[in-house]
Formats: sequence, C-alpha cells, structure tokens
Amino acid sequence: MGMGRNTGITRRSLTAAAAGALATAAWAGEAMADEAGQGSRRQFRGMWLATVANRDWPARTGLPAAEQRASLLAFLDTAVERRLNAVVFQVRPTADALWPSPYEPWSEWLTGVQGQDPGWDPLGTAVREAHRRGLELHAWFNPYRIANHADPTRLLPTHPARLHPEWVVPYGGKLYYNPGLPEVRRFVQDAMLHAVARYDIDAVHWDDYFYPYPVAGQVFDDDAAYARHGAGFPDRAAWRRNNIDLLVRETGVRIKRLKRSVRFGISPFAVWRNRATDPLGSDTRAGVQTYDDLYADTRRWVREGWIDYIVPQVYWNIGFAAADYAKLVPWWAELVRGTGVGLYIGEALYKAGDPAQPAPWQDPAELSRHLTLCADHPQVRGNVYFSAKEVAADRNGAMARVVADHYPGRVRPPR
Repeated sequence: MGMGRNTGITRRSLTAAAAGALATAAWAGEAMADEAGQGSRRQFRGMWLATVANRDWPARTGLPAAEQRASLLAFLDTAVERRLNAVVFQVRPTADALWPSPYEPWSEWLTGVQGQDPGWDPLGTAVREAHRRGLELHAWFNPYRIANHADPTRLLPTHPARLHPEWVVPYGGKLYYNPGLPEVRRFVQDAMLHAVARYDIDAVHWDDYFYPYPVAGQVFDDDAAYARHGAGFPDRAAWRRNNIDLLVRETGVRIKRLKRSVRFGISPFAVWRNRATDPLGSDTRAGVQTYDDLYADTRRWVREGWIDYIVPQVYWNIGFAAADYAKLVPWWAELVRGTGVGLYIGEALYKAGDPAQPAPWQDPAELSRHLTLCADHPQVRGNVYFSAKEVAADRNGAMARVVADHYPGRVRPPR
C-alpha cells in the first residue's frame, strides 16, 4: 500500500462501502471460527497510527480530503490484512484536533494550516470505518505538548496557549502546557473528553509524554506554579509526580462517568526505575527512568487500578545490555499480576531492518521471538506495533513473520 499515491484512489473510494461490508462479514465468520477453536484466547493486536509531523498519516499536509480519507481507510485495511484487531489513532498530536473541537484548532498536520477545516472528520470516519472492519479504535491524545517549536506567535491568535500565555512553558525548543496548574489539568481533560462524549471510541490512549524528556542544560521553569501549589510536598519532584497522578486518576474517573465502556490506556517508556535506583525496579541500566525524569509513576497507576491497560514501550531487542526485552517483559508481567490492568507490550517494528540498528534487528525473526517470549507470561495479553507505516511496508518481513508464526486467524481483543 502506498500512502498518498493518486493511483487507485478513485476506485478505492467507490468500493469502500462494499469493502467495509465484506470485511465485517469476514470478521464475523472468522471470529466465530476462532472462538470455537481449541485454545483460542482473546488477545490485543494493535498498531499505532501517528499523525504528528505526518509520521504515518496523512503522507503530507494539504492532500485533498478524498485522498486523505482513502489512505486512512487503506491503513485500516492493512490492519485487517495483518490480523490485527485495534488501531491506536493519534487525534490530538499537538494541542490540536483531528475532529471538529470547540476547545482546540484543527491540526496543521491535515492542511498545513493550523485551524483550517480539512473538509471532513478524520476521527468520526476512523471510528465508523474501524468498527465496520471489526477493529477497535483507540483515540490517542498527547496531554501537554503544544508545539514542536518554541514560537507562540506561530500558533493561531485564538489558540488557548495564546489566550493563556501563563499556561505555557518553553523547554528544549518546544512549547508545553504546565502540568502544575490545576486550570491546565482541567482544560486538557475537557479537550480530550469532548471526543469521548462525541464519538463511539473504544478507549482513550496516552503515550509516553508527561513532563518532557530531560534536555541537557535546560530548565523546565515551573517556579511560579510550584510556589503557588507545591506546599505540603517534600520536594518539587514529589509535587510534579502528584500533578501527573492527578491527571491520570481524574481522567480515568471522568471517562467512566461519561461512558463506562470506554477504556483508558497508557503507553509509557518501559523503564519505571532501574534496580540500582530502587530495589522494586527492573534489572536495567536505562538512561531515563519515568518516575525520576518524566515524573510518571507508572507502577503506581497499575497498582492503584487507575487505568484499564498499560502498553510499556519495550523498544529493545532480546539481550540488549542496558534494557533487555527478556528482563523487562517479566517485570511488567509481575507488576500487573492480580491488578486487573491489561498488559500489552509495545513493539519497535520501526527498528526491524533499519541498517542503523544493531544486528538483532536485521533478523526478520527478532519480533517473532518477542511474541514467543510473551507467550510464556500469561499476564501479557497482546502487543502493539510502532507504527502503521511499518506495518504496511514491512521493510524486512518481520511483521509478516509475526503474523505467520503467531496470528493464524483473527481474534477479538480482551475486554
């Protein structure tokens, strides 16, 4: 499947309805066959569909609406072909929206101009067309990132970050909302939950960005917010972690109040803390620890049951010295045991066949070995692949190998 190609677009558009109906019928028959078979088990098989900086979709800004829509549907068809059952679609990449939102502007990644109506509703279309194909649609939001640049004047004059400059912290050449302000926390929740209220999404999904990843020599200037709101905490780190804890806990509660069936999942960087830092941590020597560097206490969110599922991004090969896939998966499996929180493992498909990556990633069987290892840990209920472009292109056949070895037919995701 080629993104953004003109060939076949018209025909694909004309036959979309028929294809959707056929896919739904095929799904029903295949799913029933699977569930009637011996040893069949619900399993999450997802792919991330990234829109920030046109990573996966659309191929570039400014494509005609019909072409954008056709390429989106082609990605959904790819998910079906690979026997996946969920698409995690990035709908709020940079304090913007891929649906008509009363809170934030249309995303620039659609038209090239922030706030410009693309002439159609990508999220509404994705939900409807995913469900017709037997796929879950998880809406992926980034809570705090405003822009991948540091110039507020490049934002629309009506952008909330322009209207509330006191909410904004520049850091590392980018702009972020300040997680330490209760009014920011409320606003970003309202903006995200509008999509929950309006659409039949299956889940709210966040990635690994909370407080920004550390940038050498840079200071995240939240002095004023800490002075105003930090009383009663032993230090700024504890206060920052509490800010993120509040965002997670409150969002989970509000989602369930709106729609009990909608799940809440988070996909963090896979190292909570190294064992050398904390005996409860993983046997890793990672340069980033989410608890200490991103102020994201991912372990607590699982143990408290504030989220429905977690997808640690275990983006390293088996045997990688600093962060070994074969050591991290058992750590996460043990963490979720008895909590009721679903565990799916995030997979670095984008590394497969990349000549810049170490030798294990040149072997098309590396990812398949990951799933074999996961099968030894019953707490692992699935895998999610980064990202859609690689699921489609499959540079060295690693994805095809996973499907051949582990996905004999389609199954339903866990609930």
